[in-house]
Amino acid sequence: MQPTIKCGQHLAEHANLTGSRFHDVCLRNAEFDDVNLADARFENVNLANARLNHINLSGVEITDADTKGMKINGICVGEMIRAYQRQNRPGHE
Repeated sequence: MQPTIKCGQHLAEHANLTGSRFHDVCLRNAEFDDVNLADARFENVNLANARLNHINLSGVEITDADTKGMKINGICVGEMIRAYQRQNRPGHE
């Protein structure tokens, strides 16, 4: 697949980009509203300081993630994971 967008600002509205690939792309300060990313794959993605609101994360799997400072519904993810690990360690009743 050859690149069709080289550089600059673009507006995709009511667009179907199914099967598109984004490689070595900077989307800093981009806005996404009413976007369907079902079954999308993300690798080597920087979401530092991103804000996600009204997001459907059902079935999402996150691995090898740096979650420092990450919160879900105001709860620190790191603390949540540590509490879960303490609760489920061997010998804990």
